[in-house]
This record gives sequence, C-alpha cells and structure tokens, in this order.
Amino acid sequence: MEYKQELKNIKNSILNSYSQIFFSDNNYYSLILVLVSFIDFYAGFSGVIAVLSANFTAKVLGFNQNKIIKGVYGFNPLLVGIGLGIYFKFSIILLLIIIIFSIFTLFINLALEGILGKYYLPYLSIPFILSIWTANLVSQEISTIGISERGVYLLNDLYLLGGEKLVGFYTYFNELQIYIPVKTYLISLGAIFFQYNLLAGILIAVGLLFVSRISFILSILGFASAYFFYKIIGSDISTIQYSYIGFNYILTSIAIGGFFIIPSKKSYLWAVILIPIVAILTISLSKVFAMFSLSIYSLPFNIVVILFVYILKLRINPHKGLAEVVLQQNSPEKNLYSYLNYYKRYSQQLNFVTVKLPFWGSWTVSQAYNGEYTHKNEWQHALDFVITDNENKQFKANGNNCDEYYCFNKDVLAPFNGYIVEVDESVEDNKIGEKNLAKNWGNTVIIKYSDFFYAKLSHLKKDSITVKVGDFVISGQSIAKVGNSGNSSYPHLHFQLQATPYIGSKTISYPIGYYLLKNSKKQELKYFEIPKKNDIISNIDKNNLLENAYKFIAGKNINVKLISENNTIQWNIYSDIYNNQYLYCEKTNSLAYFTKDDNFFYFNKFTGNKKSLLYYFFLANYKVSFSFIKDIEIIDAINPQNIYSKFTMFFQDVIAPFYLYLSTNYKLKYTAFENDMIASKIQIESEITKKNKVFLTFKIEIDDKGIYKFIIIKNNKTETYEIS
Repeated sequence: MEYKQELKNIKNSILNSYSQIFFSDNNYYSLILVLVSFIDFYAGFSGVIAVLSANFTAKVLGFNQNKIIKGVYGFNPLLVGIGLGIYFKFSIILLLIIIIFSIFTLFINLALEGILGKYYLPYLSIPFILSIWTANLVSQEISTIGISERGVYLLNDLYLLGGEKLVGFYTYFNELQIYIPVKTYLISLGAIFFQYNLLAGILIAVGLLFVSRISFILSILGFASAYFFYKIIGSDISTIQYSYIGFNYILTSIAIGGFFIIPSKKSYLWAVILIPIVAILTISLSKVFAMFSLSIYSLPFNIVVILFVYILKLRINPHKGLAEVVLQQNSPEKNLYSYLNYYKRYSQQLNFVTVKLPFWGSWTVSQAYNGEYTHKNEWQHALDFVITDNENKQFKANGNNCDEYYCFNKDVLAPFNGYIVEVDESVEDNKIGEKNLAKNWGNTVIIKYSDFFYAKLSHLKKDSITVKVGDFVISGQSIAKVGNSGNSSYPHLHFQLQATPYIGSKTISYPIGYYLLKNSKKQELKYFEIPKKNDIISNIDKNNLLENAYKFIAGKNINVKLISENNTIQWNIYSDIYNNQYLYCEKTNSLAYFTKDDNFFYFNKFTGNKKSLLYYFFLANYKVSFSFIKDIEIIDAINPQNIYSKFTMFFQDVIAPFYLYLSTNYKLKYTAFENDMIASKIQIESEITKKNKVFLTFKIEIDDKGIYKFIIIKNNKTETYEIS
C-alpha cells in the first residue's frame, strides 16, 4: 500500500511541476504540457530527468513532502532541463550536466524561498533564469557538448517517432495561415516550453482555456496590451516575434490579473497598466544581456510581478481596491468565488474581533452613534443602553430614585477576552437629574483586546467593580454593575470601542458581532452590525443540544444508514496539517471542510462526488447557529462552484470578475419538540435555492446524543437516514 502511494506521489510531483508554470495544479493540463515538451523528444526527456533529480534531492534532504508533490520544487528545474535539452546535443555528458544543474536550481529555489518567503513574496522563475544563464556561460568552456541541430531536422525526428501521420499532423498546424499577432501569441505560449511552433501554442492555449477561463482571457489581454504598446511607441513588434519573449506579457497578466490578486475589474486594469513597464524592461534588458550572448528569458515578468506584489503589502488599506489572495488554490476562479463567498458569508468577521453586548437580557439603545445629547465629534461612535418595559418606560414608580430604574445595579459584562488596563471606581452615583461634569465618565473600566483595540464601559455603580488592573477577563464575565456616575442624569450603561487605553480616548466605529434585534413581535438575528437608536437588542444564548450535535472531533467517525436498507456509510473526521477540519467519505472520496466559532458551525468547502450523501449533508448544514431561536431564519450564500456543473460555470467564469449571474442561497430555521422553553429535541429545516427556486430541502433531527436523523427531500422524493 505504501509502495502504491509512493508511486502516486512521484507521478503527482512530476505532473504538478508542469502545471505550476501556468499557476495551476490541474493534472489534465499537466498532461497537455508534458505532450508539448515531448514535441522535441530529447527536450521532453531532459525535462522529466530534471524534475526527478530535483524532487529526489529535496526528499533526501528532508524538505516539505507536500511542496514536492505540488511541484513547487520541480517547475524551475523542469524549465532548465527542457532548455538544456533543446539547446544542446543529447548525450550522457549532457544528461549529467542536466542533473547537476537541476540540483543547483533546487538550491537557488530553496534559498529564495527562505529569503523572499519571509516577506510573503513569490520567487517565480528566478531560479530557472539564474541556473540557465550559468549553464549557457559554462557551456562555452565544455567541449564535449555541442549545440543541437535538431530544429533543422525536426521533421525527421518526428517521422522516426510517429511516421508520416505525425509529420503531417505537425505540419498542418504549423503551416496554418494565421493573423501575425495571433500567431506570435501562440508561439509565445509555446516558447515558455522552448517550443517555437504553432502546434505547441495551440495545445497550450486550448488547455489553458479548459483549465481557467480567467487565465486564458488574461493571457490574451496581456499580449494584446503589449502588441498595441509596441505600436504606440513605434517599436518593431518583430522583436517579439523573433525571440518570442512575449510570454513575459502573458505570464505577467495572469499573475497580476488573477493569481496573486483576486480577479476583478481593477486587477484586470492593473494587468494592462503594468504591461508597458514589462515592455520597457524587455527592450532595455534585451540589449544589455545581448552583450553577454544571453537571453532575458522571463526576467521582466519576474521583476514586475515581485515588485508589484511587494508594494501592495506596504499599503495602509491592504484590501482596498485590490485584494491579495490569502489562501492560494491555484485557480483564479476558485480564488475569486471563495473570496466573494467568504466576504458575503462572514462579512466583516474575517477582519473583525467578535464583540458581544456587555449585558444579559434585552436592553434598549437610548443613544446611538452621533447622539442627540452627547456622542459628538471625536466621541460620536458610542452606545448608551437602558432597560425598558412594555410601555417603553425605563423605571417603575416615579423614577425619582436610582434603584427604581430597571437597569440600575444590573451586571455589566466583558464584551471580549482581554486584560483590564484602567479602572476608576472613586465616583459617587448621582441623584436622578444631577450630573458630575468634573468626573465626566464616572466609574469606568477599560479592557484591552490587543494593541489599538480597547473597550470602555462607563457610568458604573460606585464600589461595584470586581476587577483590577492586570486581571484577565473572559467574554461574558461580570465585571461591574450599572450605575449613575459622572455625566449621567439617570442610570444607563455607556459603551464604546477605542484605539488607545485612556479614559477620554477618541471612539472608533465598530460593529457588534452577533445579536438579536426585537422587531415588533419578531426577532431578527444580526451579524456584525451597529445598533441604532431605540433598537431593543440582546445577546444570543447557546443551546447545549445544538452545540454538542456539531462537536465533530478529529479522530472520531459518523455512521449513516438509509432506514430502508442495511448498508452503512462511514464518514471520518480529520484535521489536516493546517488544522483545517473536514469530514471524509472513503467510499466516494469526498471531503467537506468545516469551521466553528462560539456561535456558529460552518461548512466551507466541498470536494469530491456531488451525488454523494456527504455532499447533501454539506448543503443541509451549511450554516448552523448554536442558539435555538424558534422561527428565526439563518440566511447564507453558497459558492456557485459547489452547486453548478462545470459546463454551466464555464460561461460564468468568463465574466465572473465583473458580474455574477449565478446565485445560490441557503436558508435554515429551527423547530423544537416537546418543550419550546427547554428543548429536548430540535428539528432543523434547511433549503437550497437556485435562481430563487427551491430545489433541495432537508430536515435534521437532534437530541441529547447529537444528530440522529437526516432527511433529504428532492423532486418530491424523501430519503431518511439514521446517524450515529
């Protein structure tokens, strides 16, 4: 079994080394690129030897096995191997040189990974350039190898490999009468693999279109931009056609427009803007390196892409306009859809601390941002809270005494985990209608979450503060009581967030993570929003049944059985090297990745068989709140790649950076059994809609042992499964 896995790893490490050159990990595309490299058999063979040499060396030295398999250490040696195999006559001596330079390329690769990796920068094909330059210069002193003349006799070589049919096939494509710019574009694609012929370019272009519509369009956009720039400046476009270094424009456009940057209108625009810089470098550097009889290869592409990616990391607003890819999936489409889906699902959660309301129960916002009385200018981003009754009154009796106010002496809670950095508890509580302007903030506690993020709770009751400076508090912990101290004429709780740790610091605008908004007789679940004046709001409480039901622990398994049959399917719960948790179905080779926080369970990504039971379980439980709130609906958006076929997505991919017309939504609601107040059994109902039409409905039943029943309703047919 281990032997078979090792062979599989070797195969994948070779194939991925080819597709990595086009920022992909698609094995079908790899096969096309392997075929292209073998148009010149010895060049193709040299490339394979180079990859094997580099990957074997990386493994012997103990480097990351996953990176070896993904082709990260193989694609630069591959290019060196193909280049040497093309330029020089094949011999045992050349084979030895290829192995030596493959290992040398790997060393450069590893060194640059360490140097540039510290700044989260790519090294691209710099190892290839440095190595091939070195090889070209050294070859002038090696008399045992000679310049290859196979290009002159290529048809003879093809005849020996495949006879007249192969020669005819090659000749047909290579003699096609094509518009010169298109021909140059295609041969520039082939030139990436040192194949200066139309057949290679056509195969690469068709494969690129199959693998990524966005990359294909960007490749054309980059080359066309360069073509027209040459026209504008009056330079001779034949310089591109002669050496076919037009791949610099192609690769730059793909890298900036869709690989390192999330594809968008602005990423496409910058892909065009950067092309003149690449052109200027191409023209100037070609003249410099010509003095040493060296080609510039992909140097301009490397300089511009690394430089641009680096300066983006220096921005004050890193996600403004151009969003960098954080989790690289080796596909512009996957990067784009995941980014849009995550942003829509989690909104500001990805960048924001989850701030909870600092109280238990339902409270009313008596004064919101930019309030009527205070909360002005630099202190405008603050909230005041009180408790009101059914008549919207804050007090009982006449309200002449503090203890007649519903909120007075109620617990004040820490809104997040943090350290106490400031406490002032010396201020007496005011009589109703009076204020203490000398001690404006009254009794106050300031909690630090991190540098530049603090919470301040003010007007607290004298002698009620239970924490001191230096204490660590957890979210929801009681730290004081509501009072009427400072600039406060009636009991209320003042709450603000700020970037500095001082009493009197300026406020910052910041959303509350999750809370319930009471609207007439209904409740609405809010995600990362800022409450408004007169909103009646409360924290959401976790339900033990729900939280326990979705406590999927790595190493455990889930058994699922169709009630009408005896066949049981097992799902295993795993955690990968990046601590990403997922359910795995060995029978269908399917994976469903999930995450959890204090309030929700989320399924994030599915790979595998979309007819599998795990796929339907993934959709049914796409987003589940741990709070049981009867009749409240949880709404979410689903990545269209998880729903639509590849054929349907093909057309969406083309315009995805500009417009999404395929939409899929998820909706969930809860129903309790036996007792609504303390639910001993809970039923979850969820549905999936495509283009506003329901096409899948699910029911999940939960008890104190967890999820015990899963029901799928599709096309008016019902399937019921037992889960244990």
